Amino acid sequence: MDLRNKTILVTGGAGFLGRHVVARLRQAGCDQIVVPRSAEYDLRQAADIRRLLQCHKPEVVLHLAAVVGGIGANRLNPGSFLYSNLLMGAQLIELSREAGVEKFLAVGTICAYPKFTPVPFKESDLWNGYPEETNAPYGLAKKMMIAQTEAYRQQYGFNGVNLLMVNLYGPGDNFDLESSHVIPALIRKCVEAKERGDKVLPVWGTGTPTREFLYVEDAARAVYLAAEMLETSDPVNVGSGQEITIAELTETVARQTGFMGEVRYDSSKPDGQPRRCLDVTRARELLGFEATTSLSDGLDKTVAWYLAARRQERAAA
Repeated sequence: MDLRNKTILVTGGAGFLGRHVVARLRQAGCDQIVVPRSAEYDLRQAADIRRLLQCHKPEVVLHLAAVVGGIGANRLNPGSFLYSNLLMGAQLIELSREAGVEKFLAVGTICAYPKFTPVPFKESDLWNGYPEETNAPYGLAKKMMIAQTEAYRQQYGFNGVNLLMVNLYGPGDNFDLESSHVIPALIRKCVEAKERGDKVLPVWGTGTPTREFLYVEDAARAVYLAAEMLETSDPVNVGSGQEITIAELTETVARQTGFMGEVRYDSSKPDGQPRRCLDVTRARELLGFEATTSLSDGLDKTVAWYLAARRQERAAA
């Protein structure tokens, strides 16, 4: 599909991943991009979705919008996370089908995998168990988009495709400690601990679980490639294919932010899924996609962006 001639609707286009996807589309020569804002269109409401599709008549929908957060936010909001993400996905797919959308790309999550999936996670293992409990409601809501697009392709010939993303990070991430993911949370905690002169940095869990991370610009490139090339509803893993323990990640972030104190793990707090690492063979074969930004380089860029944003915020205060 030549995206340059298409009207492309990017839900969540003003968000963290969405801003980078929109920039990638513009770089590729796409100039008919629609970014709905929640103040005008509530994507949990069918009437708002219908109005959005009728107004802009997109030929391609990239569904990036999500109500999401880290372990703490998932524990506090399981019901609203499930409800919001389930409604957005189900109604957007159905109403896009009704509106004659040519291609629908759903960005899902690694949280959809079973808690004890063999590592590296293969797409064929997706349905072999229940997700890790702290983020199961969110993961299941996003997972239903895979079932729906597969069913719609079978019954209606609807061209829906699915990506499963690992945890993203990079400039412009959410650094709110109440809702952020692990990398921005660690960066902020280390920077603030250094500024206060703290001797100890408390970190949730035991530090032993592993995670995989993908720099946001790499993720945006994967979304563009999938929108252009992917023609199957079977999910495709998108990640770096590299795992790191939370302890190793914390030490790296502490070093790159200049925090020199002790890291103290709080084992009374949940670890989440024991291990996360994707088999990214399918993305390489179907999309020609491989991550190009190392974790070290990506963290350097993210820390630099956050420090600059803090300085700017203070100067404006």
